[in-house]
Amino acid sequence: MSLIIRGATVVTAEHEFRADVVCAEGVITAVGPGLSAPADAKVVDGTGKLLLPGGIDPHTHMQLPFMGTVASDDFYTGTAAALAGGTTMIIDFMIPGPDGLLAGYETWRERAEKSACDYSFHGCVTAYSDKVAEEMGVLARDKGINSFKHFMAYKGAMMLPDDALLMSFNRCRDIGALPMVHAENGELVYYLQQKLLREGIKGPEAHPLSRPPELEGEAANRAIVIAAVAGVPLYLVHTSAEQAVEAIIRARLNGQRVYGEALGGHLAVDDSVYRNEDVVFARAHVMSPPFRPKGHPEALWKALQAGHLQTTGTDHCAFMAEQKAMGKDDFTKIPNGCAGVEDRMSVLWELGVNTGRLTPSEFVAVTSTNAARIFNIYPRKGSVSVGADADLVLWDPTVQRTISAKTHHQNVDFNVFEGMKVAGGPSVTVSRGRVVAADGKLLAERGAGRYVPRTAFGPAFEAAGKAKALLAPRAVQR
Repeated sequence: MSLIIRGATVVTAEHEFRADVVCAEGVITAVGPGLSAPADAKVVDGTGKLLLPGGIDPHTHMQLPFMGTVASDDFYTGTAAALAGGTTMIIDFMIPGPDGLLAGYETWRERAEKSACDYSFHGCVTAYSDKVAEEMGVLARDKGINSFKHFMAYKGAMMLPDDALLMSFNRCRDIGALPMVHAENGELVYYLQQKLLREGIKGPEAHPLSRPPELEGEAANRAIVIAAVAGVPLYLVHTSAEQAVEAIIRARLNGQRVYGEALGGHLAVDDSVYRNEDVVFARAHVMSPPFRPKGHPEALWKALQAGHLQTTGTDHCAFMAEQKAMGKDDFTKIPNGCAGVEDRMSVLWELGVNTGRLTPSEFVAVTSTNAARIFNIYPRKGSVSVGADADLVLWDPTVQRTISAKTHHQNVDFNVFEGMKVAGGPSVTVSRGRVVAADGKLLAERGAGRYVPRTAFGPAFEAAGKAKALLAPRAVQR
């Protein structure tokens, strides 16, 4: 069956124009004014609305086993919620178990078979060895994984020391994969956690105290220097602190290929949530990095406006109140994670476009196109062009709603954006040419999503490689 969307204003990361868009066999087959509809086409009226590339969330954790429990959204409920909010693809983090990266990849592929939208994976390096190096190469060459995350936090679990970071960054360079980091100084986080517990501060208010912004800034700068020495590009996930933004800006002004990601939550929420008298409410906001003091969200917005941060994600990792209560006597045992995959697009439109911080084209760039480019799936994803996957969102800038856990589709009993009024949202969501949400009704199909492999040695990686000879010596001399 084919589909034609008539009369909308198409908005890409580059420009806006009026056009009809025809989709058939899961791809866009024609873009232009006054197109004829195929005989069997479903017709969608786009008059007065905007037609955008479907959102790409480059940072999710569906069905993640973590801190003694498992995230409450699996690959079906989480991706169905994503479609309801206008996101048509996620890139989830594949965290290996004791059997290694390749076994982890097979586990994640099996879990994701129920996905309602398209998906891909980042690998995660939680220890480094010859076996890990070999399996990284197999994943990049044969399995379509061109990015690997490294944790500088979670001491005693996933945290890597600097020498392992350098070896893994070097391996990423050799196989054409983009290294990513969770930038927090894990040694100092652990020290502060133990100090606070000894002082009897055990509630959720201790969480941000144990992870101050300075620890993120230090780790971000350290990772950037290691990447410069290795001669490899770098992607910093969930950048939340002004100090980390400053480290990214310094590196980029120095010619280094560094990318930064902001979360919808960090752009909208501040750390006052941890001091709420309702301890259940406070625990529900525990994630890492934590929500930051006022001033940091504005710094993130300015960096997003200026292009120093390129992408937005959610770090969607949902836990029910009962799961969060595992840390009722010890804040370090509260499962870290919040939801957001359903509301990212509307929150960014409300706080970005409706305030004048972002143009509609800039909105498309930071919610879709930049991620597609950085992770080397553009123009298949993140574009409205002939041959691209027919992942589209018919956006109504006038529709209004109040975000609430009572009405969202995410499988979690709390929403960090609870009570926020937003103007602008998806009227129709199209995934691979199929209408999967329309006028508030979710039509997602279990298992309809497809795995999207990503090729190594993308354009950004090539550019960083050319700059290696200049950057590495300068970093060492400092």
